[in-house]
Amino acid sequence: MKLDPTLAAGRARGDLGDRLFILGGKLLLLALLALAVLLPLLAIFWRGFSGAEGQGGGLTAMAELLASANFHWLLGNSLKVSLSVAAIVVPLAYGFAYALQRTLIPGKGLWRGISLLPLLAPSMLPGIALIYLFGNQGLLRAWVPDNIYGYWGIVLGEAIYTFPHALMILLSALSLADARLFDAASSMGASPWKAFRSITWPASRQGVFAAFCLVFTLTITDFGVPVVVGGDYQVLALEAYKAVVGQQQFGRGAQIGMLLLLPALLSFAVDAWLRRRQGDSMSGRAQVFQPKPSRGRDGAYLALVLLVSAVILGVLGMAVYSSLVKFWPYNLSLSLRHYAFEETAGGGWLAYRNSLTLATCTALFGSLLIFSGAYLIEKTREQAWLNQLLRMLCFVPMAVPGLVLGLGYVFFFNLPGNPLHVFYGSLTLLVVCTIAHYLTTAQMTATTALRQLDGEFEAAALSLKMPLWRHYLKVTLPICLPALLDIVRYLFVSAMTTVSAAIFLYSPDSILAAVAVLNMDDAGNVGGAAAMSTLILLTSAAASILLALASRGLLRRSQAWRRGGH
Repeated sequence: MKLDPTLAAGRARGDLGDRLFILGGKLLLLALLALAVLLPLLAIFWRGFSGAEGQGGGLTAMAELLASANFHWLLGNSLKVSLSVAAIVVPLAYGFAYALQRTLIPGKGLWRGISLLPLLAPSMLPGIALIYLFGNQGLLRAWVPDNIYGYWGIVLGEAIYTFPHALMILLSALSLADARLFDAASSMGASPWKAFRSITWPASRQGVFAAFCLVFTLTITDFGVPVVVGGDYQVLALEAYKAVVGQQQFGRGAQIGMLLLLPALLSFAVDAWLRRRQGDSMSGRAQVFQPKPSRGRDGAYLALVLLVSAVILGVLGMAVYSSLVKFWPYNLSLSLRHYAFEETAGGGWLAYRNSLTLATCTALFGSLLIFSGAYLIEKTREQAWLNQLLRMLCFVPMAVPGLVLGLGYVFFFNLPGNPLHVFYGSLTLLVVCTIAHYLTTAQMTATTALRQLDGEFEAAALSLKMPLWRHYLKVTLPICLPALLDIVRYLFVSAMTTVSAAIFLYSPDSILAAVAVLNMDDAGNVGGAAAMSTLILLTSAAASILLALASRGLLRRSQAWRRGGH
């Protein structure tokens, strides 16, 4: 039977369109990952190990750095702070997550929302609030024997900043449990403590280690809190920041950046090894665990949740209040004086507008790029080797701290001979850097959603001769819309609060709100820094709420198939 020429031409066009969509999309993603992740990282190693004049100084300079007493002091301070923060945060976050997932305390949604509030603000906000609480003229100055500047200021500020990051991992680790195991333990007379040690802890300890590694890495690579409340207590991340921004010692910055990459890489490698060893903790026949009432247990966990929530609300509330005080601590009348950013040094309203532009572009372009890339990797079998390469490259940013990535962008895009040098200092490059920085988490969200879709969707589209790109737009995107909206919200909030990578890449025309917070704090305008931080917090919260409200109708239409009915 001879095929109709019109149908044959249509099928050929469809096949060509699919080939362009699949291969072209993968090659584009590969090129973007190489430019945005791989080459900047290679530039750091080239700059750090290069013996050429004006570069890092080679292995000799690295050996001198590692042998210096100043480096040993900085490393000791960084390790002490990071280990202390992790030792404080992880147990508290585990107890908080256990309260939300395994008890019957009231108001779980409220406590969860409060606990995640620090995600909506830059890392400097807790430090600024601590100054107003425990600084030389702080509200609770009498509570501390010495001032807040130094070791304890950094530890407390980083603890508040990293708490929600650890909590999210532990909520996920404790979200699934097989009720049959607990029923069996109960029938055998095991106490709740015995059941916890034999069932809950083994299933969640990998999550505990992952949370510990994340908190440790976030703390050792963050310079926002140390800049604000560090005082004379110096750490490695702050030294790298000062070497590049303050002293123009790019070689020293590259060397410290490479060293800061090591703990993240080690944590990532051990975490991946533990994931392979643990395997799946839930079988297909598992029954959902429902906690039973226990007045003593619920009361104890409610007290913990109330204490942690009160600390978070107290610190963030203090930052908001201080931004409205006319002249602390002598004139406590309320005023919007600190929000007149154009009258003070630091960046003004231009910085806030730039951050809104950055967050919007990152959320829109980043979510579509990341989700489309995840679809091509997970749902197409062509070029299997390319799929594996792309999957590996997408995981690289998870092991690269923002500070290190930002340094890589400086060394790669600021090369005079690089044709991409024209983008240096522009909002375009800041968008690319922000997408690359937060790519892994967003890509994992997209991959999780896509793997829940049966492969028969693509098989049905193939049998109906529907082009894959059209199936992607008409079927896959609507079904996975909840995950896509989560990625949009995550990228928007992350772009509003980011400072670690952006601090090296902005120009006077592309300064960001979070960078303006640092500039105002350096200039002694702590009230203005509190005001800009508050503005970032409120904007992130408002965007999250508006996105959730606006998406309800959209989800109701596109997700009608989930509810069934007619």
